[in-house]
Amino acid sequence: MSSQSYDGKITTSGSSQAIRIIKSFFDANPEFEQKANIKAYPIGKGKALISVEPPVNADEKEDPLFDAFLSFLEKDMIENPQNLIPATREDFIKTKDLLEGVKVTDDEEMPEDFEL
Repeated sequence: MSSQSYDGKITTSGSSQAIRIIKSFFDANPEFEQKANIKAYPIGKGKALISVEPPVNADEKEDPLFDAFLSFLEKDMIENPQNLIPATREDFIKTKDLLEGVKVTDDEEMPEDFEL
C-alpha cells in the first residue's frame, strides 16, 4: 500500500457533484478505471473511504472499513518494522489458556449474524 496522497477538487458534472482527482492516482491504482462502480463511506468529519465496488456476482461480502484497517496495518508494518514484536512462548500459553474448553470443528459454519 502506498502512502502517496493525490490532489483533487470537488466540482460539478452535469447536474451532479463530482470529485476530480489528478491522473497519476488512476495510473497508480488501475482498479479505479473509468466507469468502475465505486462506493464512498464517510468515516469522520472531512474524511471518506472510497472503494471500487466488486462485480455483482462476487460471492464474498467485503467490509471496506475492515479492509482499510488491514491496509493500514500492512503499511505500518512495512514502514515501521522496528515496532513489530515476535510472539513468545508465553503469548501462546496465554492464548491456549484463554481458549481452553472451546470446541471447534472444521465443518462448523459461522452464524449469519457473526461479526468480527
